[in-house]
Amino acid sequence: MNQSPPAPDPRTELGLLTAPGPLLLEPDKVLLPEGPVDGWAVVVRDGRFESVAPAAAVRRAHPGLRAVRLPGRLLMPGFVDAHHHLTQSFGAALAFGEPSEIFRRVWVPLEGSLDEESAYTAAKLAALEALRGGFTTVTDAGTRADVDVEVVAAAARDAGIRCVLGLVCNDADDDAAGGDGRPDIVERAEKHLARYDGDPLVRASLAVSIPEAATEDTLRATARLAAEAGAVVQIHVNEHLAGVERSLVRHGLRPLEHLHAVGALGPQLLAAHATLLTPRELTLLADTGTAVSYNPVASAWKGNAVAPATAMAERGIRFGLGTDGTRGDGFRLAEAAEFAQRLAYGLADGDSSCGAGWTWLEHATRGGADAVGLGALTGTVAPGTAADFLLVDIDTPELALSWDLPWELVRRGNRDQIAAVFVGGHLRLWHGRPTDWDGAALVRRAVELARATVARAEVGRAHPTSTAARARHLERERSTAR
Repeated sequence: MNQSPPAPDPRTELGLLTAPGPLLLEPDKVLLPEGPVDGWAVVVRDGRFESVAPAAAVRRAHPGLRAVRLPGRLLMPGFVDAHHHLTQSFGAALAFGEPSEIFRRVWVPLEGSLDEESAYTAAKLAALEALRGGFTTVTDAGTRADVDVEVVAAAARDAGIRCVLGLVCNDADDDAAGGDGRPDIVERAEKHLARYDGDPLVRASLAVSIPEAATEDTLRATARLAAEAGAVVQIHVNEHLAGVERSLVRHGLRPLEHLHAVGALGPQLLAAHATLLTPRELTLLADTGTAVSYNPVASAWKGNAVAPATAMAERGIRFGLGTDGTRGDGFRLAEAAEFAQRLAYGLADGDSSCGAGWTWLEHATRGGADAVGLGALTGTVAPGTAADFLLVDIDTPELALSWDLPWELVRRGNRDQIAAVFVGGHLRLWHGRPTDWDGAALVRRAVELARATVARAEVGRAHPTSTAARARHLERERSTAR
């Protein structure tokens, strides 16, 4: 069992932030949807922001609360990871240098080798990394591990992170597409959506690996069930050229067009990646209110294209930013989002702004919350919303000389500057460490389980490790010299 850290001294800053009851916090700056403001304060009560206003007004309205001054700190919304695979954390580095569509060669065998303990540990490890990177919400696209999805829910709860939890609804009798031919998939989907009603941290979601992994009836049914429940259906869409070509051969339509033809597009759909979009498909997204998870680091690591996110923003298409389990650092994800747009589109067009800093902060927080179906709950610092927020050190060499804080957070922010992570009004992480459970013990156990899991999984890699590749290179050099 993980041991809890010792209780904080109530006289310290940590002690003040963990004191029972409501909190009145006065940071140097608060990041609002309109931008950063100086001299504001917030009141956190019962897991939500009760008041967000100029500090003097907040103090007058709450004379019984002791103000906790936070000099040198920015209070900002927590990041929302719009696309993750929590039970893939044991093999994150196995994807380095690999060509696209690695799910068939890496993720299916890896997750298939997880038992209950290893699935729980992998998911909690991923949640810990996410919290360390400033994410207060993660969106899990469903596990292939042969365990009850509650194992993943328990890991998220125990870590203290908010989770949109997908149930995989593949039912096409097609091994190549990842379907399993299950006839009871709609019944299971209904039970899953009802299972987490009232859960303070877990929100149910449905998921289909790729459009061809589910029958047309199931694509329609999951869309209807999610819309009725106010949930989302997560589907990897138009991610790889091979997938687009298979859909054209099978249906005469591209994957997104096929989903539209069967009635699966709409505000309930969260289309993961969407890197290969035609102008018509952009119009379909805008017209139907479908949301997208823009995953720029995954594009770089796996070699697929870069989603046209700047064009999406211009057209008003709903989208968030997702890690796809690559790297749990919200600031570096926001930087990657802007940087990928600049390289893929901005340099050719002479666009020196590429949406500017505020666009990527917006879609990493409030826009992401909207995309994953939590827009009314989280993603912004406003009265009535969940108190999911970060305290960021802004008196560092990187951020102290501030001229344009949103841009600076995107370009120069990183997780080392995150002093505190709050989820639902509770302090979950303090300077990178959990406040009420032993993160180091979890990491040690994860190392043990990961080695055993990967050893028994039949993972297929197209490329050797970097060390092996270096050895081959040196051998070729020696052979040439001879």
